[in-house]
Amino acid sequence: MATRSYSSEQKGKLTQLFTESIQVWQEVEDLNAGLNDTIAAIAEELEIKPATLKKAIKIAQKAKWTDTADENETIEDLLTTVGRTL
Repeated sequence: MATRSYSSEQKGKLTQLFTESIQVWQEVEDLNAGLNDTIAAIAEELEIKPATLKKAIKIAQKAKWTDTADENETIEDLLTTVGRTL
């Protein structure tokens, strides 16, 4: 496999991209960790599973309640049909 050569300008752009991207990804990881801690604390306080609270937040963020409600209705119908709603 041939090694590609980059000009000093291209190398500079790549270096800047990598530096900034690594910083952004670290910030995202830190924000996610903080959000998970907050969700866990509130879930515990409200006696809700953190996964349930997180799922509700994702549905709200994506504005997908109608799709989710329709899917849940279909699942409920299927479970009722086979007698597994208990």
